[in-house]
Amino acid sequence: MLEFRYDTQLLIEGENLDEDTITDYFTENFRGDCLLAVGDDELIKIHYHTNEPWKVLEYCASLGEIHDIVIEDMDRQARGLQG
Repeated sequence: MLEFRYDTQLLIEGENLDEDTITDYFTENFRGDCLLAVGDDELIKIHYHTNEPWKVLEYCASLGEIHDIVIEDMDRQARGLQG
C-alpha cells in the first residue's frame, strides 16, 4: 500500500498568488509528497500526493477559484493493474 494514496491535482485562479508561499504552507500543514506548485500570480497548478485531499481543496479554495480538479486513488489503480 502506498504511503500517500490520493494524487490530487487542480488549478487555482486568483490574484497575487505566490508559488513559494503555497509550497511553504503545504510543507508546514499537510502530510504528503510529490508537491508541484507552479504558475504565476494569477494561475497556479497544484499536484500533490496525500491521504487528505479535502484539506488541499479547502486551502486552495481559500486562495482563489479552483477548477480542473482531479483526485485519483493511486492504491486502487495499482491493485487494478495487478488483478
